Amino acid sequence: MLAGILKSKKAVEISIEIVNSFIEMRKFIISNSDVLKRLTMVEYKQLEHDNKFNVILAKLEGKPDMKERLFYDGEIYDAYSLIVEILKEAKKEIVIIDNYVDKRILDILTFKQKDVDVFIFTNNLKLNDLDLEKFISQYGEVKVSYTNRFHDRFIILDGKVLYHVGASIKDLGKKCFGITRIRDIEYLERLNKIIDEHHIFC
Repeated sequence: MLAGILKSKKAVEISIEIVNSFIEMRKFIISNSDVLKRLTMVEYKQLEHDNKFNVILAKLEGKPDMKERLFYDGEIYDAYSLIVEILKEAKKEIVIIDNYVDKRILDILTFKQKDVDVFIFTNNLKLNDLDLEKFISQYGEVKVSYTNRFHDRFIILDGKVLYHVGASIKDLGKKCFGITRIRDIEYLERLNKIIDEHHIFC
């Protein structure tokens, strides 16, 4: 702007250089328009991918499924606490498949919702009749079925949600083990079928 106002020789030279610079810039833009368009498209794609990554990261960081975990030796309270949280989700029925069941299972079941029936499948019950009778009188129905059909431990909630428990509930946290939700409906249906075949309770 100053070069345009001043009348000196130097000002005129600078004005000419500025005009020439704009002419060169225009020629550069015209001759490289395809490249600039591609760069613009790359920028747009980059922004699009960044947004997608942000959505994915937000989901991953937002709310992990705390009902699935690996527990290490000594994490007894954490394992106990998670089992309690899982059992509290049941609205009508809890099925526990565990070959070694003792009074600790009753202690954990005191946290279940009211009027939720409990079915235990085991081949080694370390509960006396009095313990069971007192629990039932206060917390509701518990039926026990003896079977040696199962090796692993499972928890089924309302016939719809299946968990695999890597350790017997009486041994929670004593060794490294995992609690995993099995989402494949086929496994749940097959397990429910086996349970129906063994619905003979004491």
